[in-house]
Parts: sequence; C-alpha cells; structure tokens
Amino acid sequence: MKFERYYCGEADSCGNSASTHIQARDISLYELEETFGLELVTDINFFPEWRENLPLLTDIEKSSLERVKSNYSNLTKRRPMSEEVVKMVVLSPLLDLAGFYQPNFEIETETSTEISAVDESVIVKGSIDVLVVNKRLWILVIESKNTKFDVISALPQALAYILDTPNAERPTFGLLVNGREFVFVKLVQAQNPKYTRSDALSIEKPNEIQQVLSVLKRFSELILL
Repeated sequence: MKFERYYCGEADSCGNSASTHIQARDISLYELEETFGLELVTDINFFPEWRENLPLLTDIEKSSLERVKSNYSNLTKRRPMSEEVVKMVVLSPLLDLAGFYQPNFEIETETSTEISAVDESVIVKGSIDVLVVNKRLWILVIESKNTKFDVISALPQALAYILDTPNAERPTFGLLVNGREFVFVKLVQAQNPKYTRSDALSIEKPNEIQQVLSVLKRFSELILL
C-alpha cells in the first residue's frame, strides 16, 4: 500500500500501478498505523519541545501578539474567517515573528486537500492548506465557510505528509491551525515511526498565543541545527 501526495482526477488517471494509492484527504489514523506501523506515544518526555526551554518573548513581540489577538477578535465578530484570512491575520504574523521569512528558511506550498463532515444532516466541505518550512515543519491551515472543523481533523493528513519527509533521520514537526486553536505534532521515524501531539492552545485564552510563538521560535532553532 502506498501513500501519494498528488491527487488523481479521473479514476484512470493514476496509471496502472499495482500499488494501492491512498489520498491524503481520505487517510485515517487507523490506515497510517496499519500501513506504516505508526505508533502514538503517550510519554510526555517524547515531546518536550512544546513545553520546555522555550525562548522568552520580548515586550515588542508580546505587544505584536496582542495586536494579532485584537485583529482576530474584531474579524470573527462578523463571520467565520476563511482560510486566506486565517493565514493573513493569524498565521503570517506568527511566522514573521518566529523568523521564518528570513534567508535561512524556505517556505513551500503543497496542494490543498479537502475534508468533509456532517453538520445537522448537511455535508459540509472544507479544505486544508499546507505550508512546509525547510522540509522540517509542516503547517496545515483548516478552513470551512459553513462550520468550524476541529483542529484535530487535520491530524491524519499532517502525519501522512510528515511521513513522506526526506529527513527521516531527524525529528519532524507539524502545526495544525484553524484560526482559533493550534496543535503541535512531533514525528520520529527512526525504526518504527512514532508521534505525539501537544494540547490544543487557543488564541482566546490568556497567554496561550505567546506559547505558540515561543514554540515556533524553538522550532526555528531546531530546524537550523
């Protein structure tokens, strides 16, 4: 069985490969576990990078985050934020403050994947947009015009992308964001791939957006090692 990061249009457009192709939008945690031997680690010491030795923020950085929170609050009073607005208002300032727009970093985009859910007997569709920093940090932005998807809905897709990273010998990280919540992911492939995730951090809770930035700054240090 094989995971493919590209997407097939018509049923016969994937060629005649004997492999079974799994699209990222259709992947489940069960399939990742069965196919790749992926294992969830519950030991809190497996992922200290989101809790320990986090860089301190300057007063200017804290002030910038208060501005991000204010912008988010003002915009969400009117309507749910689209994916593009999430990236522009919330994610882009965080990536800037973390230094990911500087010369040592390279940000790439991947093809968006679709997600769907049933909301009061109505099928609601959304999308997950993917950004990649130096092949070590995968950022998945979740968007739906009709309802808010739980941030964890992007976890299977994130793990599928990270499993395909060329840096299998080094820990790889992910960030799932839906505009309001942030969840960090760590994957270590070594022999059998193992992963865990952080608690969900909310932009609406005191100081949690500061922790998000501190974690991103910590990741920026690790990525350049």
